[in-house]
Amino acid sequence: MIERIGDFLMNTPYWEPQIIIVMILVGAFVGFVNTVAGMATVISYALFMAMGMPINVANATSRVGVMLQFSTNSVIYKKEGLLDLGLAARVGAPVAVGAFFGAEMASIFPPKVMEIASGILLPLIVILLLIDKDKVMKRFDLHYTPQMTFWKYLLFFILGIYGGFTHAGIGILVILSSFFFLGQDLTHANAIKQLTTVIYTPVALVIFAIHGQINWPVALIYAVGNVIGGVVASKVAIRWGEKFIKVAVIVVVLIMSAYLLWKQF
Repeated sequence: MIERIGDFLMNTPYWEPQIIIVMILVGAFVGFVNTVAGMATVISYALFMAMGMPINVANATSRVGVMLQFSTNSVIYKKEGLLDLGLAARVGAPVAVGAFFGAEMASIFPPKVMEIASGILLPLIVILLLIDKDKVMKRFDLHYTPQMTFWKYLLFFILGIYGGFTHAGIGILVILSSFFFLGQDLTHANAIKQLTTVIYTPVALVIFAIHGQINWPVALIYAVGNVIGGVVASKVAIRWGEKFIKVAVIVVVLIMSAYLLWKQF
């Protein structure tokens, strides 16, 4: 069964109706998961590689849908009054600078090392969501503020390097960083993630385009599904709120981290 699916993906031209349907459906699922949590881009990599793309081309091609999806999501979050444009821009700026360096690295080296690191570290980090943040801050007399400092800029710059290298997991990291270091609840942290992705993704896209690593026809077809999934997920995440996002992030991280580690062997 798996071999038949692999043969279908490898040998069917992307303009055939059946492969277009597959790309849109998978793209919609990935768009949904990436909007409410993250890490689903690894599914994009798997699909594109099954279609015969090298990992660096799969990585680059997936970014077009990411850009269009998160642009649409940002508009939705802004209309709902959940997106602080100023704060998101201050977060996105260092991420974009870091993404330049990360994308240059990704154009040369496959993102396998980052994927292994993500599979190990993200489950450990996401455990922090189970902690009552307000109680911890009160117990140790700590204070968080949305004001950006040198160390916060440095943190988001480092996240940008990661995001430029591989999109898988960057959304989770931006959500968690905004939650713990900027004092945002998960709904507003997720809104920041949407616009931050829009700010840094064009930097990576330009680098990949210069290196000729984007399969544009596939990218644009796949993006249709990404946008559909993103719109549905934005509505769901806004309506169901912080508890839904927390559960989604934890479940997605555990499943995708296991997949990232499993596929290395």
